Amino acid sequence: MINGIRFKVCGLTSLVDAEAADAAGADYLGFVLYPKSPRHVTLEAFKAMRPRLPDRKKVAVVVEPTVEELPQLLEAGFDVVQLHFSNHTPFFQVAVWAEALSPDQLWLAPRARHHELDPAFFPLATTILFDAHDPHSYGGTGKTSDWKEFVHLRERYSRVQWILAGGLNSHNIEEAIRETGADFVDVNSGIESSAGVKDHAKLTAFAEALRHATAKHHPKAN
Repeated sequence: MINGIRFKVCGLTSLVDAEAADAAGADYLGFVLYPKSPRHVTLEAFKAMRPRLPDRKKVAVVVEPTVEELPQLLEAGFDVVQLHFSNHTPFFQVAVWAEALSPDQLWLAPRARHHELDPAFFPLATTILFDAHDPHSYGGTGKTSDWKEFVHLRERYSRVQWILAGGLNSHNIEEAIRETGADFVDVNSGIESSAGVKDHAKLTAFAEALRHATAKHHPKAN
């Protein structure tokens, strides 16, 4: 945590990058288990890394899993499941996923244009990841999300913990904090040299920029 703001480094594929995220102050380490992602790691690869990973919360990033897969992720050592799904997914299916985990073990990440997000899903989780919409991808695109819509949703649905994601990097994080007041951010492509390979200099610069931004703009830093 940096000056009251939590942040997650997502798309990790190696121990050395996980250690760099830990050194930068990341609260959460994200591993993408979606096979179509360029940052994909297998569950077996995560299990092999798990004993040597830093003592930070581990997040399994999955896309429309089976209900049976969810407890297996917790057994493998994940603390949280970040669940991506289409905005057109039936409410019943999302409710079944939510029932399989405790509220603090589930983050929902519906894929939709921001103004089309279905608020019916919001009561099913205490945390929702707000990312840039891409009709062909479930995240990690480097596109910036709609910050005004993030503020609108955060104010209207204040019971939910909102995570700001989408195209964040050392150059725009101060503006993002100033414009949104976010207290939880997710960074991925903005600190990479290539997909799944973290640039440690960019990661350090992001953490420093976040520290500077929160000292200036975030109420919890005062």
